[in-house]
Amino acid sequence: MPTIAKSSNAENEIVQFLRKRDYVLVRELGQGGCGKTVLLHDDYINEDFVCKKYAPYSEAQRQELFTNFVREIKLLHKIHHQNVVRVFNYYLYPDKFTGYILMEFVDGQNVDDFLAFSPEQTNEVFSQAISGFGYLERAGILHRDIRPGNLMVRDDGVVKIIDLGFGKEVRASKDFEKSISLNWWCQPPKEFDELRYDFRTEVYFVGKLFEKLIQENEINHFKYGTIVGQMCHRNPDARIKSFSEIEKEIGSSRFFEIDFTEPELEAYRNFAGWMCSQITKLHTGAKYKDDMTRIEALLNDAYRGFMLEATVPDAVVVFHCFLDGTYFYRKGDFPVACVRDFLHLVKSCTEEKKRIILANLHTKLDALPRYSESENPDDVPF
Repeated sequence: MPTIAKSSNAENEIVQFLRKRDYVLVRELGQGGCGKTVLLHDDYINEDFVCKKYAPYSEAQRQELFTNFVREIKLLHKIHHQNVVRVFNYYLYPDKFTGYILMEFVDGQNVDDFLAFSPEQTNEVFSQAISGFGYLERAGILHRDIRPGNLMVRDDGVVKIIDLGFGKEVRASKDFEKSISLNWWCQPPKEFDELRYDFRTEVYFVGKLFEKLIQENEINHFKYGTIVGQMCHRNPDARIKSFSEIEKEIGSSRFFEIDFTEPELEAYRNFAGWMCSQITKLHTGAKYKDDMTRIEALLNDAYRGFMLEATVPDAVVVFHCFLDGTYFYRKGDFPVACVRDFLHLVKSCTEEKKRIILANLHTKLDALPRYSESENPDDVPF
């Protein structure tokens, strides 16, 4: 049980956990320029964790690089995605410029070693990597150290992006100014000439990474060669602009390849058709929700409120499951059966199918008109 250190201001009371948690040292995992990592085991919950200790080679840079270590902790605490490594706890000793991060243990291999032995999984590994970097892009986080060693694949085939020690949260355009110089493993992109590093730069390095893997392993069955080619243009103006665009291309191209049944296709088409026929235009600032687990929960809650009706009383409760922001829609009869069948589809299909369904729905929404000025048409705004 925690004890509470009393103070004169109740809002500043400090909760102190007195019981230490002990871990068993399993083995050392590696040593890098900013410290070493070890594998720990928690006997109480029978789980393994990676502990990363901040201890740079250069004592002269200990204080300077400590800021990067703290930034990595802050970034990891904001992230929750199946393709990005999770952080569980941290211990900082600012007076000594050192600390520890307790992270998810990725039981697997670097992406280059994994694909050397399992080249048949290249398409799926690429798709998952794009999903993870797409999430970071939407969260406004630049990784800034994309290299084969920082993309891991677990033994069960799940991709994990690791090491955000050089990561950066973007809040304004000035944050895209290039402020780090690493020993890049491939030819740098053209925007480096202008001292700029943005999300198009991340697209470039991920593209070059997979271009390298495909060439080295002589992989001939890779389905996304055209996309990787678009990612690898040195000129950012000729390059595909975002991971979101790549996700949509992957989803659209794979819709009929994943073996959707006719009832599944019908459920998706009916729902997407009704939704996109009732929304007439989207504000330029409107965003799509992209967490399918959250979307499914919201849609399920909404459905319970009108499941006994023939038509949805107010379709905005459905639209809100997928959209953030302002849009115009027309009032019409949105069949409850259409929502029911779509909800049954997403509840019963695989995670891969869910990603494809959402990518295709976003592509249909992209086809709707956008507006930026206040308008007063006959449609109902929300």
